[in-house]
Amino acid sequence: MYPQDVDPESGCRLPLPRYEELDEAGRRTYDSLVDPGGGTIRGLRGPGGILLHSPELSRHTRPLNRYLRHEAGLGGRVRELAILTTARELDSQFEWAAHEPVALGEGISQEIIEIIKHRKGTNGLNEADAIVIELGREIFGARKVASATFARSLRQFGRRALVDLVALMGNYAGTAALLTAFDMQLDPGQSPPLPTL
Repeated sequence: MYPQDVDPESGCRLPLPRYEELDEAGRRTYDSLVDPGGGTIRGLRGPGGILLHSPELSRHTRPLNRYLRHEAGLGGRVRELAILTTARELDSQFEWAAHEPVALGEGISQEIIEIIKHRKGTNGLNEADAIVIELGREIFGARKVASATFARSLRQFGRRALVDLVALMGNYAGTAALLTAFDMQLDPGQSPPLPTL
């Protein structure tokens, strides 16, 4: 079912963190990850569980993630467009699978999701949606943001929100790197949601 070096319980190359091996701060993080109201999408079986193998890193990254996702004022639509664009540009199947339902819940249409998924043009989209997608594509795909794209982004979001938006994309690029390095698998029987080469 999984590659030989993947733990069947965690779904990645590391086992699930053991509660009894964690310090008090790590145990609090563990408890929040297993709590359905703890604000995580995937609990221990995902990036939260991977990060908990480094309790200090987990303790520092969780507040940043919470700020960028819920307190920066970007709004759910912009947040999920940015996350899906990042996941798509980095081909992060697990990240995409976790966030596509959230994006739908934030009112992002299946048509826009397909535009991101299949890297289609953004003509016809509202300006804010198009900018988020194009900015993410340039950051991760072209690895250079054109002056015109930057100017449109700054005009649309302003300095603070643009910095937060790019930081959100960078945060999810870091998550994608963790998921790749530790070979985080999709749930058993789940087909890859992104086109594969």
